[in-house]
Amino acid sequence: MSEPELDEAGGRARFVQVFLAQRGRMEALVSRRVGCRATASDLVQELFLRFWRRPTVKVEALDTYLLRCAGNLAIDHLRSEGSRGRVAEGLYLDDEEPSAQAPEQALEVDHDLRRIEQALRDLPERTRQIFLLNRIHGCKYGEIAKAMKLSQSAVEKHMMRALEACKASVAEPATATRRPGSERR
Repeated sequence: MSEPELDEAGGRARFVQVFLAQRGRMEALVSRRVGCRATASDLVQELFLRFWRRPTVKVEALDTYLLRCAGNLAIDHLRSEGSRGRVAEGLYLDDEEPSAQAPEQALEVDHDLRRIEQALRDLPERTRQIFLLNRIHGCKYGEIAKAMKLSQSAVEKHMMRALEACKASVAEPATATRRPGSERR
């Protein structure tokens, strides 16, 4: 067996050991957040598979990292469930046929997402990185500041710029394409 294979096998064995030791805590955490033990068990299993499928990642405090990932996965699950519920409610709020309303809403959401993605791509690299660390990876401002050797105030300013760019990207096209006197009824 070559040296890299030994390292990868050792890393996987360590991962399994830490994962099994933390599984109960992860399931309890996720269960508290989502309110269902079965869903919590499924989400923790999904977390295991996500880590197992990717190359080994060297993390100092793997137990803490796994707990944070489990918590983030629970939040993602709740967000997706909430958005599904809002979409389903929105489809039937009006007396319109659901089939007439749904494609228009989906198209509008798709356009908004594309504009936000473009706004994020247009941000300076450091601002985009700070935004992604906070919103996607769940890092707190203090953690980002320490990792990037910035003040927390600087991190907050970068986040404000990123959020303003996202808001503006959604607001601008809607007002720019609408002519005066052509408000929706």
